[in-house]
Amino acid sequence: MANALQQIIRDRLDREGWSYGEVARRGGVPRSTVHHLATAEHMARIPQPATLEGLAKGLGLPLDTVRRAAAEACGIHVYAPGAASDGEGAAGTAASDPEVDVLIASVQRLSSEDRRHVAALVESLLNRSPDEGKGRS
Repeated sequence: MANALQQIIRDRLDREGWSYGEVARRGGVPRSTVHHLATAEHMARIPQPATLEGLAKGLGLPLDTVRRAAAEACGIHVYAPGAASDGEGAAGTAASDPEVDVLIASVQRLSSEDRRHVAALVESLLNRSPDEGKGRS
């Protein structure tokens, strides 16, 4: 059974009559990457943001659609913005950041001990001096 990302790739290829190579050329990603994402039995992690951006461009689909399908292919369910009954995101903000949504969904799958480690890392990053974070984006 195809995962969510495989399904949108296959549907788009069938509908448009494109090859893996055509999607790769349109999106500026390697053909082997498109082939792997379309055929791999299991995705251990979500592809890099640049890969998802290229794939979305190559498929002619919104980045959010491709990002959500990739997350679901990894077993992470990302709720659509505005899915909360109060219209706010998980952190109580009106605007939702897809990367934050994926991080929150991923952390929820960790053991309680691993979540404590992640919390300590986040706290450490938030408390570092401004000069320590220079050069990072």
